[in-house]
Amino acid sequence: MLTVKMLKPYYIKTDHQHIQVILAYQYFAIFMNGEVYQFIPKEEKEIKIDRSTKKVVNLESKFAFQRGKDIIYISMSDLISLPDFLSQLDSIVETYYTTHNEDEVTSVERAEIDVFMEELEQKNIKRLIDQALDDKDKRTFYKLTKLL
Repeated sequence: MLTVKMLKPYYIKTDHQHIQVILAYQYFAIFMNGEVYQFIPKEEKEIKIDRSTKKVVNLESKFAFQRGKDIIYISMSDLISLPDFLSQLDSIVETYYTTHNEDEVTSVERAEIDVFMEELEQKNIKRLIDQALDDKDKRTFYKLTKLL
């Protein structure tokens, strides 16, 4: 009987399309035939999940587990057949499923972002004016004051 004793990510990397759960020593352990085996990053060391389908992508990957000198290899397809593996993995990555695409930004949020950007631009111009005054650069000073 194979069960997951512990599954914790070493860290999580994300991009627009995937979530990568990076594993390391002592963060992943299985219980098999009454013995605990610790994950070792000998073969594969990450679980890659598609953000839109919420499915594991690297099904062909093999993970190595060690107990003493004994090393066993378990494929991702075998791991995802375990309900406890899937539930632990889902609890780890559930907050990473939602993406904030440019298309999903509401008009109110867009207006708030535009106001914020305008404020930043004005502060930057004022900072540059201060710098021009410190440098006694009249030409830059007059050029920048026209932007206010």
